[in-house]
Amino acid sequence: MTQKSSSHSQSLKKKSYAGAGISGDVYSMVMMLPKELEMEKDTNFDLKFHVPDLGRACKVFFRTREVGEFLSGALAGAMTKAVLAPLETIRTRMVVGVGSKNIAGSFLEVIEKQGWQGLWAGNAINMVRIIPTQAIELATFECVKRSMTSAQEKWNQEECPRLQIGRFSLKFSLSWISPIAVAGAAAGIFSTLACHPLEVLKDRLTVSPEAYPSLSVAISKIYKEGGIGAFYAGISPTLIGMLPYSTCYYFMYETLKTSYCQSKNKKSLNRPEMLLLGAFAGFTASTISFPLEVARKRLMVGALQGKCPPHMAAALSEVIRERGLLGLYRGWGASCLKVMPSSGITWMFYEAWKDILLVGRGHL
Repeated sequence: MTQKSSSHSQSLKKKSYAGAGISGDVYSMVMMLPKELEMEKDTNFDLKFHVPDLGRACKVFFRTREVGEFLSGALAGAMTKAVLAPLETIRTRMVVGVGSKNIAGSFLEVIEKQGWQGLWAGNAINMVRIIPTQAIELATFECVKRSMTSAQEKWNQEECPRLQIGRFSLKFSLSWISPIAVAGAAAGIFSTLACHPLEVLKDRLTVSPEAYPSLSVAISKIYKEGGIGAFYAGISPTLIGMLPYSTCYYFMYETLKTSYCQSKNKKSLNRPEMLLLGAFAGFTASTISFPLEVARKRLMVGALQGKCPPHMAAALSEVIRERGLLGLYRGWGASCLKVMPSSGITWMFYEAWKDILLVGRGHL
């Protein structure tokens, strides 16, 4: 009896000790929490907001190959137009049929009526037009040419897709497509769609300086006449005329450059060679597409004379009826006089700026 009571009391003591241990641990945990919280409360939190380094991002962006080609085209176009603006004025007047029928007579006529500054009539809008036009055109040409060439090489390395219809197998291949021709066509189309309103303004300022004495007046009058759509007057014939010119122009230059470099065992052309090959490419492209250029100009400025043909075919037939087949090449001499140096100088400046902006950065 005594042993049982003693053992019972010991068990109670163990339980009480155990309970005390448990309660002590809990108590100690409860007592520690506020201290830890106080320590954490005293800790200083550094909240840092990282602002993007826009300067570095812009620097990387402007050092890309595409931006370099875009800027090279813009600078080349601006420098070329600053030199050749008088020839552009004479060419536009002769193509449209305003004033004298020969180059020397047109020069004298403009100088007598408007002074020397008349040769640069519309040059401000011409500069505004040519900078984005040349930049978009040349950058698009380079980008599409690279993409098409890369696609052709990839398809040549891998098996081309095939379409099997019974016993017939149709193989899709890009080997028959010229990347240069496709790139040239794309360059002309994209630049025309982007910059056509500036072409309309330039023609109005050049052909009718009395009705459109300044850029602001021209914009206001054209908008009142037909709204936004008036700035895209003649877009269809412009695209039709631009497509063969742009395709032939770039195809001729690149083909001649490649053939000449291979025959001379050289990697690139020097500046005089660029000038000559560019001039010849412009001469060939202008000669092939010039009748479409005549019809395009007739449609664009026909509204000023009160008689606008309904479409390009009607404009061509109207020119043939009035002046015969030779009428389709009226102003061709002035056009070549402007296009040949313009093409040569543009390629020369463009390649020079590419050397400055791209070669030193390892893009070429």
